[in-house]
Amino acid sequence: MPKSPPVLFGSHHHFERDPRPGGGLGVNEAVLNKLERRLGRLHAKLRLGIEMDHEAQIFGQGINFFHIENWYSVHSVIRTTLKLMGLHWRGRKNAAQIQVRHNHVSMKTLPSRFDGFTLLHISDLHVEMNEGAMRRLTELLPDLTYDICVLTGDYRAATFGPFDAALDGLARVRAYLKDPVYGVLGNHDTIRMVPGLEEMGIKMLLNECEPILRGDQAIYLAGIDDAHYYRVDNIEKAASEVPDNGFSILLSHTPEIYRQAAHGGFDLLVSGHTHGGQICLPGSIPITLDSVLPRHMGSGPWKHRDMVGYTSVGVGTSVVPVRFNCLPEITLHHLQCSA
Repeated sequence: MPKSPPVLFGSHHHFERDPRPGGGLGVNEAVLNKLERRLGRLHAKLRLGIEMDHEAQIFGQGINFFHIENWYSVHSVIRTTLKLMGLHWRGRKNAAQIQVRHNHVSMKTLPSRFDGFTLLHISDLHVEMNEGAMRRLTELLPDLTYDICVLTGDYRAATFGPFDAALDGLARVRAYLKDPVYGVLGNHDTIRMVPGLEEMGIKMLLNECEPILRGDQAIYLAGIDDAHYYRVDNIEKAASEVPDNGFSILLSHTPEIYRQAAHGGFDLLVSGHTHGGQICLPGSIPITLDSVLPRHMGSGPWKHRDMVGYTSVGVGTSVVPVRFNCLPEITLHHLQCSA
């Protein structure tokens, strides 16, 4: 079983020991005040309570039953096995070879002023365990042309404990991103990260919606909180801010909510989480997607009912910093009006 992370004190860190018997890691008062101002007192209290009850749980929480990302002791076993097989170095090299993918989305419902509108989509950075990928990402970003950037969660590699290293690394990437930048949280992320994320200029969408304007026309960008592990998503709330017949894009860390998103009337679902399998058989056949969804939705473009979707294989890696038959990616989604 994973051991509890060390308790850290001082203003630079965001954790303190819960004084109650059996208490775990709490949240310091400054961060709590920021979260209450941002979310409202009740929402902040409920969200923190759910997180503190379940972080680091290996079995039973979330959509799927088993969570290998929380079983830290097995990670070193996998790394050692790959080294003994002579595959570890090659897998690490693959993990830094980020591809720039282009996804063309033709929609009849897209307002005419948004023909050619482009989203840069970055997912699953897992910043602190993917130094080579982060370095390559910052080399690629300056040459890209896009209108907005969207981040679909899993900024940190760890699933509990301190997160300063993830925020520091993400801030270095953020310096290369053009405004505006929007984001949602993933199952590796804590709500405690939100103040730091927003302070670096990332507008977090926590079951919220933001209109994007071009002249007298608008599209609507909604984002939901983690739907995979903490199950704190609220599509109904996010969708309630979209007017009838408004063109809407939903950001979700996981594509597992594809049914709800389609029935909620969203035109485009942009997600990540699966890593495309990360360690795949030849032909990019994933061994596991760590998700409950049809396998064809595990990476790239797909469609469900009237909604178009895209699942990014992500930039970073989880559990072990290797990739096989599944190179990392960032994606430019080009929106086009169709007849």
